[in-house]
Amino acid sequence: MIGKHFVDIFRELKIEVNDFEHFISIYKSIYFDYINDSNLYPEVEETLKYLKLNGIKISLLTTKMQDQAQLIINYFNLQSSFDYIMGRRNGLTLKPSPEPLLYICKELGTTPSETLIVGDTELDIQCGKNAGAKTCGVLFGYRIKKLIENEKPDFIISSLSGLKRII
Repeated sequence: MIGKHFVDIFRELKIEVNDFEHFISIYKSIYFDYINDSNLYPEVEETLKYLKLNGIKISLLTTKMQDQAQLIINYFNLQSSFDYIMGRRNGLTLKPSPEPLLYICKELGTTPSETLIVGDTELDIQCGKNAGAKTCGVLFGYRIKKLIENEKPDFIISSLSGLKRII
């Protein structure tokens, strides 16, 4: 699913990728060579701290492999901010399937109806809706505003501090 999604994006951007698996292997082989050039989005640390102080369980759900997700969290020293980290795992389908979000809910002892998924792609919003969770699209990240709005999330925010109004 993720491969097809990226192929569609590349096609839309008129970028030709003849061997997608080879492209992904190159991407993975150099991804962490540039992590020192990476920055957190504004308000990430403050918002995570606010949520934790208010007893909100926080999980990361990403299509990155589990080991990649863990490396990124460790790089930014955010381990204590998350109650659960869910990267791509063998045997579980990817977003927009509800399966990974339902798995997280079970691990955290909560229900989808008590869950808010916050994401920057249509896959995040679709995953949340498919699981029966509330959804929040963010206007920073990988997609333009129109693509997020088209998914009709329950909430849309332009900065992470907007979560304080929702929660």
